[in-house]
Amino acid sequence: MTYLLGSHHVTLSVGRAQEDVDFHTKVLGMRFIKKTVLYDGSIPIYHLYYSNADGDPSAVVTTFPWAQQGRFGTRGTNQAREVMLAVPAGSMDFWAQRLSSMQIEHQQSELFGERRLAFNHPCGLEYVLVGVHGDSRVGHPGHGVPPEHAVHGIHGMGIHVYDQDRMVDFAKDVFFLGGEIAEAGDVARFKVGSDEFGNWVELRGNRTDDQGTWRFAAGTYHHFAWNFDTLENQEASKFEIEGAGYTDISELKDRTYFKSHYVRTPGGALFELAVTHADGGWDCDESPEELGRKFMLPAQFEHEREHIMSQLEPLRVDD
Repeated sequence: MTYLLGSHHVTLSVGRAQEDVDFHTKVLGMRFIKKTVLYDGSIPIYHLYYSNADGDPSAVVTTFPWAQQGRFGTRGTNQAREVMLAVPAGSMDFWAQRLSSMQIEHQQSELFGERRLAFNHPCGLEYVLVGVHGDSRVGHPGHGVPPEHAVHGIHGMGIHVYDQDRMVDFAKDVFFLGGEIAEAGDVARFKVGSDEFGNWVELRGNRTDDQGTWRFAAGTYHHFAWNFDTLENQEASKFEIEGAGYTDISELKDRTYFKSHYVRTPGGALFELAVTHADGGWDCDESPEELGRKFMLPAQFEHEREHIMSQLEPLRVDD
């Protein structure tokens, strides 16, 4: 039997590299754990990684800063949109005050019985902090965020869709729907996989916006990665998804820290089938204490290190 645990990471196309680092570390207090490059294509683009204290699967946000190349996207329907992060349920007032003190506009709301705080990344991407009870993942206390209020990790993802039923059918047929589907207004949500936290999918009916951008482009969501645990389970799951007719799925790609297939879902969102393999993990090329300190390159790019670095934006990461 194939299976899925829960979320693995989320990857976004953002604007400038420095504003992205400052947002995730100085505003959200997340831990900077990796600085490398986009493995696909020939244009040097940073790939930056942020996490909670332990770098848990289900707690990593990664970004590609595309503004330097002048490539910008459009947020719309049939596209992943909201980056949902879990914080302790009693922390919403702290976060509202913190965002206000930084002159970051935000809106408070409640949905599915959870308090929420919505605001934007500097490039316009939509972030939502969700108050969660009993989440055992350990937040990273950074830049004035104390441990009791720190971000636990991913809460889930929000997808805007023209037709919610097609995504629900996909989850029921092949993508490990884990429980009942709940509805609130124009939003339907369900869990994917067996994990207790970090694996919510929220579908928002959206027939007013134009089609959103799917390619790499600043200001847009690129993909959401799910944790398939082992390479054997990952490959078997890939064949099942293909066998059900969802054939827009990639060959296996080695990302050094994990190995992945990618599948385009009927709701437009790109899902990644990820596995942290035996030779991978965030600390396969840096010690756990020094994550993010060095500029890491895969072996195939190492001979171009100086050329690559000369084309990237200057970047400073403060502890």
